[in-house]
Amino acid sequence: MGLTAKIRTRDGWAVSHAVVTVTDMTGTQVLRAEADAEGAVRDTTELAPGAYTVIVTAVGYAPAASSAIVTASGRAEIGAVTLARQGGTELPPPGPWTIDPAHSSVAAVAQHLGISSVHGRFTDFGGTIEIAPDDVAKSRVEAVIKAGSIDTGNGMRDTHLRSGDFLDVEAHPEITYRSTGLTQAGPDRWTVHGELSLHGVVRQVDLDLAYLGTGADPWGGTRAAFRATAELHREDFAMNYNQVLQAGIAAIGTTLKVQLDIQAVQGDSLPAA
Repeated sequence: MGLTAKIRTRDGWAVSHAVVTVTDMTGTQVLRAEADAEGAVRDTTELAPGAYTVIVTAVGYAPAASSAIVTASGRAEIGAVTLARQGGTELPPPGPWTIDPAHSSVAAVAQHLGISSVHGRFTDFGGTIEIAPDDVAKSRVEAVIKAGSIDTGNGMRDTHLRSGDFLDVEAHPEITYRSTGLTQAGPDRWTVHGELSLHGVVRQVDLDLAYLGTGADPWGGTRAAFRATAELHREDFAMNYNQVLQAGIAAIGTTLKVQLDIQAVQGDSLPAA
């Protein structure tokens, strides 16, 4: 019994912050459920047989509504729901925006033993975005990541990554990124040019940025969503440690694929908790 659904973008990404609301034919809300990290909705609330309206909403996406019929089993299987991004080629309203770490992620993937991947993330970070009112190319972004907050799900490995072999967090506690320019790369895609300071080394790093749209949040604010990717090479930042196995395979790959999923709140500070 209950409701199941999968919420996806048009290009197949899970919409992990989607909310599904079910109303009966009188317009009364009978169920409200949130998607999990995989964009899946599973709710065990028993629904009476009959016709219902299902509305799916998410910050940065246009709402989607559909009808559902609940059978005698009490089950409503909605299936896959595709949400269209809002915003198109528009950028968020000009002015300051503050990155919300609670609804954002900074993740990296490295190859392991040549056959699999190690996934890691930083859990302590923050930043600001300034959308220029006259020339979008003059917009700016600054972010600071606490290097010691690296988390790969393995304590021994995380300790090694914090050591002088890799991040050397005692000498370099912060990773910073400051943009130097912005160019349009497609209808809702941009290239952010900037300087990344990592392990005491400053390098030019471009971010491939997708703007996912802007929308109201439940707390009376306005949020904008972005996804950015980049590829880094450890040797560019003086992290040359590696253990080479007998077969000549590096234990940990030298290329890092970085993915940033960012929600920013309009204004120069986050709302009070």
